[in-house]
Amino acid sequence: MKKNQKGFSLIELLIVVAIILIIAAIAIPNLLRAKIAANQASAVGTLRTVSSAEETYSSTYSDGFTPNNAVLGGAALAVAGCDTAKLIDEVLSGANPAIKSGYSFQFGVGDGVGIGLAAPPAGCTNVGMTGFSVAAQPQSPSTGTASYCIDESGVVRFSSNATPPGAVCSTSGLPPLQ
Repeated sequence: MKKNQKGFSLIELLIVVAIILIIAAIAIPNLLRAKIAANQASAVGTLRTVSSAEETYSSTYSDGFTPNNAVLGGAALAVAGCDTAKLIDEVLSGANPAIKSGYSFQFGVGDGVGIGLAAPPAGCTNVGMTGFSVAAQPQSPSTGTASYCIDESGVVRFSSNATPPGAVCSTSGLPPLQ
């Protein structure tokens, strides 16, 4: 390079670009693994939130567990009550399955047995259930690598190969999350 020329040579620019590409090749897989770990932690946290909401509903309204996620949540402007408890957000109480943080949450009634009341408690149009079950399954391998479920026992169970946990979590044979 001549003394009166200013700037970088082509070789210097290629070396800088190569270094940036090497750093990116190292960082991007770690970033993707961190995103998967965050999605999985969010799924487990959401399942624990749903379990707490179900227990709160059961003790507040003396009507067992909710028959579906719409009763546990409710519309954005709805007044909290036995038919719209407002214990979970609209994202989870909308569609079934609900999609959140790369996971699909399927709500179920557990063993599917009503609590046996002759009529629902005052203000309730639905008879509660003796159990509930919620399963969380990743939408794709890039959003998570494990499936989870929880039921009225409050134990989060997991499947490391992302297979669906089944209708009732406690009888699925899956190990508890530690």
